[in-house]
Amino acid sequence: MLRLTWVQPEDLIGHELRQAVQDGREPSAIAARWRAAGGPEAPIGAGASPRPASRYLRLLATDLLDELADLPSASADDEPTGLAGIRALCPDWPQPPAHAPSPPGPGRLEAAWLGRAVGCLLGKPVEKLPLDAIRSLARAAGNWPLTTYFTARGVPEELLARHPWNRRSAATSLAENIDGMPEDDDLNYPLLGLLVLRRHGRGFTTADVARVWLDELPAGRTFTAERVAYRNLLCGLEPPLTARHRNPFREWIGALIRADVHGWTNPGDPAAAAAQAHRDATLTHTANGVYAAMFTAAVVADAATGAHDVHACLRTGLTVVPPRSRLARAVRHAVRLAREHTDFDTVVDRLHALYGATHHWVHAVPNTALIAAALTHADGDFAGSVCRAVSGGWDTDSNGAAAGGVAGLLAGSPAALPDRWTAPLKNRLATSVGDFHGTGFDTLARLTHQEASRP
Repeated sequence: MLRLTWVQPEDLIGHELRQAVQDGREPSAIAARWRAAGGPEAPIGAGASPRPASRYLRLLATDLLDELADLPSASADDEPTGLAGIRALCPDWPQPPAHAPSPPGPGRLEAAWLGRAVGCLLGKPVEKLPLDAIRSLARAAGNWPLTTYFTARGVPEELLARHPWNRRSAATSLAENIDGMPEDDDLNYPLLGLLVLRRHGRGFTTADVARVWLDELPAGRTFTAERVAYRNLLCGLEPPLTARHRNPFREWIGALIRADVHGWTNPGDPAAAAAQAHRDATLTHTANGVYAAMFTAAVVADAATGAHDVHACLRTGLTVVPPRSRLARAVRHAVRLAREHTDFDTVVDRLHALYGATHHWVHAVPNTALIAAALTHADGDFAGSVCRAVSGGWDTDSNGAAAGGVAGLLAGSPAALPDRWTAPLKNRLATSVGDFHGTGFDTLARLTHQEASRP
């Protein structure tokens, strides 16, 4: 039986009920109707429940999704999605530079691409695993705190049976199996962003992003908010409705993982990077999902100059996020925790205690907070940043990629990244996007440099 993930109404409704609580709506009456009808909770780990719902439940779920969308939100004034509303709430919105900074050189950009790949690859085999499983598997292999890629060597069979690796990734991302960089959406989306810029320039629109996706992105390579938006496009909806219509994942991490390219191509201009990321993000996301992308793009734009340390870059990132938003509060709290505790496990435990019971493991708010905490605690060091980001659990490959991209950019060149991390990649990327399959990271860096150098 084919159970398509992330689009079945009976699987979306539970996520939308949780999202409603988080953004200040009152969904209890609707939740009661769903449960009284025998409706299930949202799938915990996967994107689809094991069996389809009855026709009645599916129709009810569709109606309730629309009713939930009409409920007023108590956080609406503090968390707008439109760029003008966001800017109006940001008192320290950055000014454009007086003189356009030089674009980052191909070497710095190659380090950023490699950093994203390394962090993603480190996190792939433990994606979806709970925090205690990640710690147990790494300890059993003598790799805790993390210092290298995960391995099954030396791990007891009983432990592997209790905590199996991510089934899609173990064959390509455990240390003993790595042979180049396998395909992952955390690399696919920067490739798509690069295509958007090559075809439409910096003035691209959200509709241009949609067209590139429909031309170059296989539907089966989309997940969560991106899959819903893709479906909405095929149903004839246009942005920004694609992000809102029956899309309970609109504040998850998907827009964040698309943001690096906007920072790379706007070095020293975090406001322009954030605005560019906003046009990309609003195809699929709203509010805090969009802020996560804007925050990341601004951090990367600051890092791309090579003139600031990671702490200054994170502060710059917060200038483009509404300060009373859930995302801004979470990042500020995570950075404080990282400064207060020398043991990063303590930082992680505090974040999980705060968000673990209320947020899905792919939600942008806790994951962005964890990324900021990892970069802060590691003081921007490359290996320390990717290992901390992945060791914190949740969306391990995306968090590793985001932290690795920033730390690689700050490191400044491929030679500054330890060979034990980059050599297994063999300067080769697998992807189903466009004509990029088998492309080297040095080539991607040159293409990115061309876009960063455009007037």
